[in-house]
Amino acid sequence: MPDRVYLDWNATTPLRHEAREAMTSAWDLVGNPSSVHAEGRQARRFVENARQAVAGAIGALPRNVIFTSGGTEANALALSPGLRAASGRAAERLLVSAIEHASVLAGGRFGRDSIGTVGVTRSGVIDLDRLAAAVQPGPPALVSLMLANNETGAVQPVAQAAEIVHAAGGILHVDAIQAFGKIPFNLKSLGVDLITLSAHKIGGPKGVGAVILADGVQGVAPLLRGGGQELGHRAGTENVAAIAGFGAAVEAISGDLDSNTNTCRLAALQNRLENGLRQTPDVVIFADKVTRLPNTTLFTVPGLKAETAVIGFDLAGIAVSSGSACSSGKVQRSYVLDAMGFGAEFASGAVRLSMGWSTTDADIDRCLEAWRKLAGTLLNTEGRNTA
Repeated sequence: MPDRVYLDWNATTPLRHEAREAMTSAWDLVGNPSSVHAEGRQARRFVENARQAVAGAIGALPRNVIFTSGGTEANALALSPGLRAASGRAAERLLVSAIEHASVLAGGRFGRDSIGTVGVTRSGVIDLDRLAAAVQPGPPALVSLMLANNETGAVQPVAQAAEIVHAAGGILHVDAIQAFGKIPFNLKSLGVDLITLSAHKIGGPKGVGAVILADGVQGVAPLLRGGGQELGHRAGTENVAAIAGFGAAVEAISGDLDSNTNTCRLAALQNRLENGLRQTPDVVIFADKVTRLPNTTLFTVPGLKAETAVIGFDLAGIAVSSGSACSSGKVQRSYVLDAMGFGAEFASGAVRLSMGWSTTDADIDRCLEAWRKLAGTLLNTEGRNTA
């Protein structure tokens, strides 16, 4: 069987060898990182080195990095009623964009009657006028806005949103899980109050993430209570090996982000892919008129069924998805496309192709070859120009 082509990097990435090596070393440690003896201090060193790496990558202070079991827990922890900046009032309500990850749409610990939704444009970016109207009346709001959408790849106007939110006395949380490692950013340039990250989107292990606070942000109430781990923000013995792998993955991507080489390479692959897809009549590439992640393409053709297409690609040896990877293997209609104003014909047929550091021109060409065959079969387009 020929090697498969993996084009589902937004769901999860392969484990980087640097992360694997760090985890292997950590697994050999016997000490509890909260113990004061030499073995404990050795384990603690792995955790704190990773904390330093994560903080440094986005311009934060290490003391403001809280490790969690992943992105979902990180988002739930971040969405805390009572969260406030140093000079501000505590947030009493939550506003989320309509295209947020399911863990944000769930609202964290806010009651349903204190959660509002802000709409997006047909291009898949938050409507800043609607945001301004939503934050102005009423008590201070915690606003949650992802940096880049996991389905369309659309990069959100976070810096502009931060100005709007802060002018109204609110606080801004940014889910940067999908953007981290693909585009450069930091706390200062975005002007946000707290950010959430996940390791397995950048070549780290599954099951570890982080909340990172801007200096002075207060009021993050622990989800897990008990011991004083994570500076009192999350009880429970730290997963030393996973955290070490997270830190190693962060260090591995830092060079690529500084040089911009991987971003440019991915953008070239994205152009190659989308130029090929556009040879199919009536193809729609979502959010193609706005800035997107250089690795992400969400597309469809009227009449296409996402589940059938995903299976067809899989049988051809190519791993793709229909969007978010949070439904236990189910192919569901895209609520993101619903929020963008697309009907069921589009929202039920979207296929996501996402690339990473090992994707090659040959991978893209093989994907396009498989798509041409699928389009001819699934869309009854034999005789149409799908070459």
